[in-house]
Amino acid sequence: MKLKNFLLSAITIFLVWGCGNTKLEGDQKFANNNSAKAKLFRERLEKSPSVLDDKDGNVIPSSDYKLSRKWEGNICKTVLTNTSDKVINPKEVIIFALEQHGINPDSPVYGEGFQMLHQNGGTLAKHENRGSNTDKDHYRMKELRDIPTVYGLLNINVDEEENFMLGFTSCKKFIGRIAYDQNQMLIAVDAEGLALAPGESWNLEDFIFIDGENQGDLYDEMSDEIVKNHPAMKSETMPIGWCSWYCYKEDITDEIMMKNLDIFAKKVPEMEYIQLDDGYQPYMGDWLDPNPAYGDVRKTIDGIAAKGFKPAIWVAPFIAQKESRVFKEHPEWFVKGKDGKPLNSSTVTFGGWREGPWYCLDGTHPEVQAHLTHVIKTMREEWGVNYFKLDANYWGAIQDGAFYDKSATRIEAYRRGMEAILKGCDDQSVVLGCNAPIWPSLGLVTAQRTSADINRKWSNFRKLAIQNLSRCWQNEKVWDADPDCIVQTADSPFGGNPKEITKDEWFFHLTSIHAVGGFSLGSDKAELMTDEDFKILKKLLKPTGKGAKFKNSKLEVGVTDLGDTQYYYVFNWTEEPIDMDVELIKGAKLTDFWTDKEIGEFEGKYTVKQLAPHAAKLLMATKVDNQLGK
Repeated sequence: MKLKNFLLSAITIFLVWGCGNTKLEGDQKFANNNSAKAKLFRERLEKSPSVLDDKDGNVIPSSDYKLSRKWEGNICKTVLTNTSDKVINPKEVIIFALEQHGINPDSPVYGEGFQMLHQNGGTLAKHENRGSNTDKDHYRMKELRDIPTVYGLLNINVDEEENFMLGFTSCKKFIGRIAYDQNQMLIAVDAEGLALAPGESWNLEDFIFIDGENQGDLYDEMSDEIVKNHPAMKSETMPIGWCSWYCYKEDITDEIMMKNLDIFAKKVPEMEYIQLDDGYQPYMGDWLDPNPAYGDVRKTIDGIAAKGFKPAIWVAPFIAQKESRVFKEHPEWFVKGKDGKPLNSSTVTFGGWREGPWYCLDGTHPEVQAHLTHVIKTMREEWGVNYFKLDANYWGAIQDGAFYDKSATRIEAYRRGMEAILKGCDDQSVVLGCNAPIWPSLGLVTAQRTSADINRKWSNFRKLAIQNLSRCWQNEKVWDADPDCIVQTADSPFGGNPKEITKDEWFFHLTSIHAVGGFSLGSDKAELMTDEDFKILKKLLKPTGKGAKFKNSKLEVGVTDLGDTQYYYVFNWTEEPIDMDVELIKGAKLTDFWTDKEIGEFEGKYTVKQLAPHAAKLLMATKVDNQLGK
């Protein structure tokens, strides 16, 4: 990926988006912010105190440490030094403690979760969870000083006129956190109570503050800064194909896989990958062992290749159930509890969704690292698989456990484990993170799931669309985005009544997948798909490779600009028909993407009239040869 090089100069003040990035020395600093509101907030940050809480919740005296905050343009680099003659154990390193942030408390916000299944919405004054598997309640992670806490990134739509974007552009040792309510804001890193010896220093994670009218442009800036610390790993082409999970769950067999392959080879040879999901292994943790109930995995993989497709496989590298061979033979490989025994994950967090409670392999242990490399390398070199869907990655960064390397944070434990996995890969490998800690995965996967699991019902379509569209800025920039699978048929192994889904709702789901511009994998039983289903699927098997840009967190109208072609996405999240205006980048001929019906030639603005509730429009705009298109 080519990185933008933003330079400060005398003409900077005329730029639409401030993104000065020149390294400044000493006390010299430049806040390249656009508005008076942003400049005032930056001043509050600079004047705010720093506070350290220890592992017992006590405030560490300021005489015991020095916290250096050095601004370089819009980036603040921070170093913590123990200036005392004794060991200190910082837990919460609050870099900026704003008692009064001064921002309108009714401003809408978007904040990242620690793990993939959680996002934060609402306003500064009224926090709302996005997703049912929250960091605080489901995964039992403590909030910073018991106020709503986001991880890595917070975007504030200030007065619905401009956006303040705050976040951490690195996650190498610590996780950055931002806690807020209607009055206060705390910007911190979680140091996990580790020992900081006298005279020892820690380089904390880089913090950024930028502002602007369009949140999509700010996400671009944020991405550019992230990849400076964590260079992006991406596939040469966006993966497309099919996944077994959402039509068969764990009840998959080699025979079932072959029946689907026969149909796909005839109906949709455009597919590239066939992903064998959970169910082929005998126990969680024993990924290379045979499972008689499934059949021969190697036969499946050979069959996929014989049909002209590439094999892909699901594996959860950081977990094992107690019945597994790896757990029985190597208990010393696992994260420990306070009793020195392998930590039962259900005692500190969610214990796992199947075959739990899970135990967590310790990424700091040298033998575990060798094991992880061996598993992936075997699948790649001996099995012929080079696409790995890594699930349950969160458990590689489990909280409240003891690691082999007692000086390591849980972020480092996870990252070392992932680095070991990458040693088993090559430069053509697809490495997909799923149920993963988002910011700790930066630079360690080629792709990242951006939503919870798909289910065939409207409430799920809506929820996942919000999750995916809130993260589609990451696609192409930070990694390839996986919005989870495309579903088109009313047959579900997860219950519910898919037949109640309306046509508008089905296409709402499909439009949201296209807007992400990332992975496109179907997950319907091939025998149930109609010719029309295959026709629609083929349209989605040509992803744009770019995430749509939205002006703000309402996610109503987005655009993907490919130069000569633009795609406009219009979503009605309400319960009433509404008119929705689309601001066109340039004059163009508009076509309804799903029906191929030509709408006409327009410039300036196009209005979608009375868009139905739960409906979406996908407009394809192409260049015209007359004056309108110039």
